Amino acid sequence: MDWNARVELFEQLRQEHEFGVGTVAGVAAKFGVHRRMVRQAIAGALPPPRRYPARMKPKLDAVAAFIDQVLEEDRRAPRKQRHTARRLYRRLLVEFPGVAVAESTVRNHVRGRKRALGLIQRETFVPQSYVLGHEAQVDWYEAWADLGGERTRVQVFAMRSMASGAAFHRAYLHATQQAFLEAHEHAFAYFGGVFWLLRYDNLASAVRKILRGHRREETVRFVAFRSHWRFAAEFCTPGEGHEKGGIEGEGGYFRRNHLVPVPDITDLDALNAFLLNGCREDEARILDGRTEPVGAAMVAERDHLTARNPEGFDLAEVTFPLVDKHGCVLVKTNAYSVPLRAGSRVEARVYPLHVEVWHSGRRVARHERCHRRRQHVLDLEHYLDVLSHKPGAFAGSKPLAQWREAGRWPPCYDELWARLLARHGKQNGTRAMVAVVMLGREFGHNALRVAIATAVSLGACDVAAVRYLLTEAGLRKGEPHAIDVGEFARYDRPLPTMAEYDVLLSGACAGTA
Repeated sequence: MDWNARVELFEQLRQEHEFGVGTVAGVAAKFGVHRRMVRQAIAGALPPPRRYPARMKPKLDAVAAFIDQVLEEDRRAPRKQRHTARRLYRRLLVEFPGVAVAESTVRNHVRGRKRALGLIQRETFVPQSYVLGHEAQVDWYEAWADLGGERTRVQVFAMRSMASGAAFHRAYLHATQQAFLEAHEHAFAYFGGVFWLLRYDNLASAVRKILRGHRREETVRFVAFRSHWRFAAEFCTPGEGHEKGGIEGEGGYFRRNHLVPVPDITDLDALNAFLLNGCREDEARILDGRTEPVGAAMVAERDHLTARNPEGFDLAEVTFPLVDKHGCVLVKTNAYSVPLRAGSRVEARVYPLHVEVWHSGRRVARHERCHRRRQHVLDLEHYLDVLSHKPGAFAGSKPLAQWREAGRWPPCYDELWARLLARHGKQNGTRAMVAVVMLGREFGHNALRVAIATAVSLGACDVAAVRYLLTEAGLRKGEPHAIDVGEFARYDRPLPTMAEYDVLLSGACAGTA
């Protein structure tokens, strides 16, 4: 009996008790119901909620412990990289193929557990309509990945077409302005053109100061970048995430479906290849209310995009520091070594992942960019000329320590160094080791590492031996060939015999003169 029928029955029971039979037993007998229901009707016009006894759920019980364990582990996972009910159901299909539990059953169980944990949050968005090629939304979101076995937090750039639903994602270690601009160019290449309008949050990479209303004082480089690629920019009201709900939802969807569980990958380049593959996979999605996949709409949208500029924008932030007495230049609070004399004026170019130093039109140094403050990023190769004159500073030098930490100074180097010290003494032995390391400039440090390992295994302890091992592959030794002497063959004479001289080696003549 449904709710409406029960309410009408309660009304009849109440009326019969008040104006009819007048007794609980009589009303129950007349309507064929239990006296308990008559008493409930007398107590109130609305029936009390029904209490259903707990039922056995054999299919859910087989995986309930696993679901609860995953949800419990999610409490320690990044907030935006936790399992949804759908993601859990997909894992059950793969990891428990023999359990035929329905998705709705999993959803109800997950909803109950999340409600008990206080994890259910709802947000309302206003539906919008968009024209092909007109608007895309841009934002950063945070994710985690195991890069080289180490749990690392990355910042993921995302650009989403609001008409086609296609999206591009690219990860960086830090959301710097150079990374922000570079990711735009990768996104334009992915979409095959430039959108007329890009909508942003109030990112520090683009907005210098928030003015009244929707007016913003933008950064100089962002204005130049926008002018180069010919698009318009709009910025959302601070704290109003629903104004760019498309990219907010896209970041959450992509993170749940491609970054859960946390990916275990070698390095950042491999992670970006993984993210690009995820973008390609999402092109097969069919969004709610649409009949064609995202990829088909993306292809149709390319005809409505602005053509890309054939020349890319210079992404580097350029400064002109001086080389200090430690052979370093100061770039964004960090010191980077250069192989130049103190007092030289250089050009430093800051990119998303590395820093380049140029002098007199040529690149003299390239370092991986450091995002911490007051750090020294040193390359031992930049100090070899100085160390050849000051060998006593070699053993305790900071550049050598950084090479050791980076794995660029293997144990075979120390073995060769120890042999050189034993053979030539402390000063000359260290100079010889510096000369060995200098060979890396000419032949490359990978080849030098192999040559030193070979020299150590052969028992050699000389700079010339290492150089020979580096060059011996290119040496060509002449091979003897038979020559036809032609008419000169008549001058051939038989080879002389040495049998008579063997007498001198006999016992009778040995030792006499």
